[in-house]
Amino acid sequence: MTAAPTYTVDVRRLEEFSALDLYAMLKMRVDVFVVEQTCPYQELDGNDPDCLHLRLMDGDDLLACARLWRPTQDHLPRIGRVAVSPNHRGKRLGDALMREAITECEKAYPGEAIEISAQAHLQKFYGSLGFERTSEEYLEDGIPHVDMIRPLR
Repeated sequence: MTAAPTYTVDVRRLEEFSALDLYAMLKMRVDVFVVEQTCPYQELDGNDPDCLHLRLMDGDDLLACARLWRPTQDHLPRIGRVAVSPNHRGKRLGDALMREAITECEKAYPGEAIEISAQAHLQKFYGSLGFERTSEEYLEDGIPHVDMIRPLR
């Protein structure tokens, strides 16, 4: 088993990124969600300015990223756009990324459960992090998904 690389956690708003750092994060999301998953959809959906963006970094190397949504009238705090660089797969970075994202959501929005829209084949993974399925399976951009919530602990 490959050991997880050391990483630093970087959380910031969209306008705080340098142009090159923003480009690297958005490119990785497009590479994973649009190209790798062969899913043509609106990756730049207009929601990034309203979210916090969490990155796992090894120096200047982007290992993984996620988008953290603030709660709204219709939604709990949400974690989305969870992506691990294809160059760093198999190192348990998805687990590390989600644990860091949960921690950041709990800091930013104490006393709130957390929701996700999970690709259906990842239910067991998200379940291991305390998320519970709350919906029937549905298609989102042609990929089976389920809604999940991580109740307050």
